[in-house]
Amino acid sequence: MNPDDSRLIRLQFYATAPYPCSYLADRMARSQVAIPAELIDGQVYSQLVRHGFRRSGLFTYRPWCDQCRACVPVRLRVNEFSPDRTQRRVFRQHGTLDVQIRPLAFDEAHYALYHRYQQSRHSGGGMDEDDREQYENFILKSPVESFLAEFRSEGELKMVSLIDRLSDGLSSVYTFFEPDDARASYGTFNILWQVELARQQSLPYVYLGYWIAECRKMAYKTRFRPIEGLQHGSWQLLAGG
Repeated sequence: MNPDDSRLIRLQFYATAPYPCSYLADRMARSQVAIPAELIDGQVYSQLVRHGFRRSGLFTYRPWCDQCRACVPVRLRVNEFSPDRTQRRVFRQHGTLDVQIRPLAFDEAHYALYHRYQQSRHSGGGMDEDDREQYENFILKSPVESFLAEFRSEGELKMVSLIDRLSDGLSSVYTFFEPDDARASYGTFNILWQVELARQQSLPYVYLGYWIAECRKMAYKTRFRPIEGLQHGSWQLLAGG
């Protein structure tokens, strides 16, 4: 028995009450939540991620909807990944960004950038009104090995990415960036950068959360190939991936 198996057995799982889906209009969603949080360390969480779970702060969950299976957990195969022409251009475009690895600690500039990003990209979604406590609960609280990757251009903060280190890869938790740089492709560059970091650390996967075929906002994920999806209980290459 692996050392974390006993903790997995002791975990309990419950389904939340239905709530409006954030991605597909006119649908209701539910989540399955793993508790207690005290049992979820890096080893346990790595196994949960391989079974489709994600986290939001200390809250570990996966989609558990009654009539819908649209959310597909996805991950990139690091050693087989090869950027396409557009991705190579983006990597060159932003390759001069200065990157610093930071601990999970409050930074006023990070918080200000988070607010600008939410108000520009997700206005009316609720997170655009997050106060400092809500921001800290979401970004700065983690039960596993996590860090912030801070990206600057000539000293100016451009992007921050929250990343978990798992036993078999990196998990991209959340990224926010300067919304007013119209010609930038920060999100794409961030994934490319994480793939390179995983390769340097000999980690085989980069986990990108959930992909929904009907959600245009998630279409970018399948542009990175080869990409696997957790379907019918096993990780499989997505069509075209």
